Amino acid sequence: MKNQQLESLITELKKTSIEQDAKIWKRIASDLERPTKQRRAVNLSRINRYAKANDTVVIPGKVLSMGSLNKKVTVAAYNFSKNAVDKIKDSGSNAITIKELVKKNPKGAKVRIIG
Repeated sequence: MKNQQLESLITELKKTSIEQDAKIWKRIASDLERPTKQRRAVNLSRINRYAKANDTVVIPGKVLSMGSLNKKVTVAAYNFSKNAVDKIKDSGSNAITIKELVKKNPKGAKVRIIG
């Protein structure tokens, strides 16, 4: 069974990568093309460890709620656990979809991949 939303996101990422000459979107698209079991799952503690304040980080997979954030970051991911979204918002950070991030920042400038 194919996931239509995922397929359209991958297509959009590849298209934006070519149009904007932004290799980061192609990299994220190839990560999302992996089988579900190989996709990344990242805990908030890891994001907190590797992101700097006011960073924009992208997770080509799922964000899980283990740990906490103690700095303001924008977290873009394909999927979030419900508790992770609550914890991100409680810390004053933003949780957005990868699609929203591509619309806001088509060049992919100052975006860090964590996973």
